[in-house]
Amino acid sequence: MDTGLTGRTVLIPGSTSGLGLASARAFAAEGAHVVIAGRRAALATAEAEALASSPGSAVGLECDLTVTGAAERLVEQATHAYGPIDVLVLNSGGPPAGSAVDATPEAVESAMLTLLQQQIRLVRAVLPGMQQRAWGRIVAIGSSGIQQPLDNLALSNTGRAALAGYLKTLAGEVASSGVTVNMVLPGRIDTDRVAALDQTRADKTGASTSEVRRTAEAGIPVGRYGTPEEFAAAVVFLASAPASYITGEQLRVDGGLVRSF
Repeated sequence: MDTGLTGRTVLIPGSTSGLGLASARAFAAEGAHVVIAGRRAALATAEAEALASSPGSAVGLECDLTVTGAAERLVEQATHAYGPIDVLVLNSGGPPAGSAVDATPEAVESAMLTLLQQQIRLVRAVLPGMQQRAWGRIVAIGSSGIQQPLDNLALSNTGRAALAGYLKTLAGEVASSGVTVNMVLPGRIDTDRVAALDQTRADKTGASTSEVRRTAEAGIPVGRYGTPEEFAAAVVFLASAPASYITGEQLRVDGGLVRSF
């Protein structure tokens, strides 16, 4: 399948590791110009350099989305590097695990800053150009917790659900201008973030991390954790030219974990 992504500029915040990095690698493999961004400048540069042999190209930029103005500066720097942004992959690290009972207003505010407010700022910075060119893709890396809230992840459930509401509304407003807006919802994908959550559960229950993982895998119809590469393939598809009639959707990549329709 020709994805139509050759030469397109793709911006992915939070892409120095995990699902963001896997997505960056997948876009570069399709010939796109990829902007890798993260809080550690040296790591962002190193990951970009590692893609030198791919069909596309990559540049690494420093960005800390907890800092005021960071979203707008990132878009400006990315545009300077490769030109107008064609694809924006919304991504951010997850907030600390914890219950809804223990969630303080301050913790909720911090989570909403990175999971919602800064994501909206990124969208607002790239959207006018996409609409003017009559082509654009906004793909958000969400969580299966949007559709089925996850235990002990109250802050993530709250912030990501709020973003989902915003993006669903946005999708209907910009569809006629050639811009699609979708979300990809990971289940248990084999990343450092999931490993850390498994460790947290192990510490809480007294089980070993291998026991926690086996229990989790038993609840997944496929019977295993997914790979970052499997997840990234879905992100690339929704950003591709053949997916131009898909918008306002949430695509689960969870091995059948969420049992709802």
